[in-house]
Formats: sequence, structure tokens, C-alpha cells
Amino acid sequence: MPDEFDIPNIWHQFRNPVKTIARTLDFIAEYVRPDPLTRRNITVVCLSDTHCQLPPDGVPFGDILIHAGDMTDKGTVEEIQAQIDWLDGLPHRYKVAIAGNHDTFLDPQSRQTLTSGEQKQSLDWKSVIYLQDGTAELNFSHRLGDGTHDRIKVYGLPHIPACGGPEFAFQYARGSDTWSGKIPTDIDILITHTPPKYHLDLPDWSALGDEFLLEDVRRTTPLLHVFGHVHAGKSDLISRLRGGRETVRWDASERHFARIMGRGPATWLFAGWLDVYGWLLLGIAFLLYAVNVVRDHLGCETNATRMVNAALMYRNTGRLANPVQVIHI
Repeated sequence: MPDEFDIPNIWHQFRNPVKTIARTLDFIAEYVRPDPLTRRNITVVCLSDTHCQLPPDGVPFGDILIHAGDMTDKGTVEEIQAQIDWLDGLPHRYKVAIAGNHDTFLDPQSRQTLTSGEQKQSLDWKSVIYLQDGTAELNFSHRLGDGTHDRIKVYGLPHIPACGGPEFAFQYARGSDTWSGKIPTDIDILITHTPPKYHLDLPDWSALGDEFLLEDVRRTTPLLHVFGHVHAGKSDLISRLRGGRETVRWDASERHFARIMGRGPATWLFAGWLDVYGWLLLGIAFLLYAVNVVRDHLGCETNATRMVNAALMYRNTGRLANPVQVIHI
């Protein structure tokens, strides 16, 4: 049985041509449209899913270091503290972390699966800012100094759609709405462990992200959204060409793309090729992308978010083979 957390094979993509072509169109459109994001001279270093390991090539320098969860394998205090100690020793001005589903101790409910002795232990976060449904304001007045935009606001929440046993932290039933209205409207950086649906989450295969998270990111449009969890979400062909990141413009073409990707899989061999409505949607998508490219080059403004799948674990191999992401905002 195929692993829903691994990249789809060529056979699956052959059976679902509309989704494959839609992703290709979206990829091309991103690179012919001008970058809509205003830079504030801040460098953000993004990583996730280290699973008790350290990046073999080290961590690039930057202003903010973000760890988007799954620091550990078994989620014990010993494992988590080792990762905290490593993060604390890095030279970045600010270090911000959230939990992932493997970080068992950090969720009071999953913590009960640890031994009684392990449950009574405690953590020292040192210089690491730990967010669990919380916001941090990072002061850059020494850099920005205009008095109005000299702080970077970061919000972090670790919850994921259920994918494991009781030892997995911060799970909720897939399809339930945990996100609507949750994200503050004035943040610059959003950190979650799960991806939003259809973005760097194997969208034409399992689409393992959360649809309600997508809606709330669409509502709040942060400058940067960092996540992980779906290791292979940056390993299929198009995501690899994107470098594990994408700029999402919140316009009609984005909503239409989600509509195409939300269609069910082909039920028999040539069903995807004979899907007349799917091909019609694809034609409309082409027109929407063309119109929005022209609008962008005419100077029409569009809210946008840079999304980053920061998972360092390469697929489910147990090796940290994905590069650390460096983003400038």
C-alpha cells in the first residue's frame, strides 16, 4: 500500500493529468509574476523536523532562527533539551520554536504516554522562545528604526490533523475546524507544524495539509508562513524545483487552484483524461493566471505570503538531507 506521506509515483500522476498540469501552471505563473513582497532587511533561517539530529552542513547565519517542530523522535525531556541546547548555542539574535507531533512531552495529553518519572521532569528553554498558541514581538529598532515597523510579530501553533497514536502531540480529528479565526491579523510570521492544504503538502497525492488553516492564512496574509511535518512535501518534482518554498498570491487564481486540487482522485484508469469538467477548470485557470500576470505587470497590488516547507528530513529516510531554508523579508 502506498505511503500517503511519500511522493506519488509516475503512474498516479499519469492518472491525474489535470492536477499535474495545474501545479505546473501555478509554478510557471509564480516565476513570471513580479515579487509582490516588500523586504525589510531581515533574514529568517527556517528549519523543521530535525528528529534528534543536527544539520550535517550546519546552520546559516541570520537574524531570526525558526524551528517548526518535530525536534525529536520519542519526545522525552532528554531529547527535547538536547535540541534546545543546540539551538541556544547558535548565534542568531532570536530563536523561535514550536512543537511537532513527535515532541510528546510538550502536550499535556500525549505526555501521559511517557513514564511517570519522565512526566515530572522540566525543560530549560534558555534563549529559545517557545510558542504554543502565542505571539512574540521581536525588536529590530536597531535595524529598522522607523518607529512604526521596527518589530517583527511571530505567532506559533503546533496542532496537526491526527496521523498517529496517543503518543503523538497536539492532534485533532482531520476535517475538524481548529483554525478559523485563530491567527492574529497583525502578524508578520506564522509558524505551524502542519502545512496549509494544497501547498507543499503533496497536493496532487494526499494533500496532507489543513483546509481550515489555508482559509485562515488567506484571511490574515502574513509575510511568511513556515511549517514542516510533510517531509516529502518538498521532495516531489515541482516542490523540488520550487526549492521547498512558494509565494502564494491571494487572488482569484489561488482560489481556483485550490478548487482544482480539491477534486477527488481518478477512480479508474482513464477517468482523469476523460474528466471534461476538470479540463474546463484547467482552461479557466490558464485564463486567470494570464490575467493576473498582466495585472501584476501593470502595478496592481495583491496580498501575498511566502510559504516555506522547512523539513530537513528527506522523505522518510531518517536522514537530514534537505537544506536549511534562508528567507529574506
